[in-house]
Amino acid sequence: MDCIFCKIINGDIPSHKIYEDDLVLAFLDINPETNGHTLIIPKKHFKDLNEIEENELNHILKVAKELSLKIKESLKCDGFTLIQNNGFVQDVKHFHLHIVPKYINEQENLELNEIKKRLNN
Repeated sequence: MDCIFCKIINGDIPSHKIYEDDLVLAFLDINPETNGHTLIIPKKHFKDLNEIEENELNHILKVAKELSLKIKESLKCDGFTLIQNNGFVQDVKHFHLHIVPKYINEQENLELNEIKKRLNN
């Protein structure tokens, strides 16, 4: 399979991991919309929302809730948006959920290593 997210899970492509357990991996988006833009992916390959098993979907939402609180505390965002795309608007055909922090005031763009450091403290 030629899936970039599967390659990240397997360690073939490096990522800025901020969370990992038996079912999911969460890492910083390499082209973030805002500081802390995070992707949560199941370790098992599911193409989209129609394929993902309920257990993995529920677990991803639980992790999203926990990470959103961590992002808010660590990066002082004012809110966040959860995004999940399917079909032609889905760039990578491996289910993934975006956490996009939102800031009232414009933020200085931080390096991914600095964001990861703040989230891992």
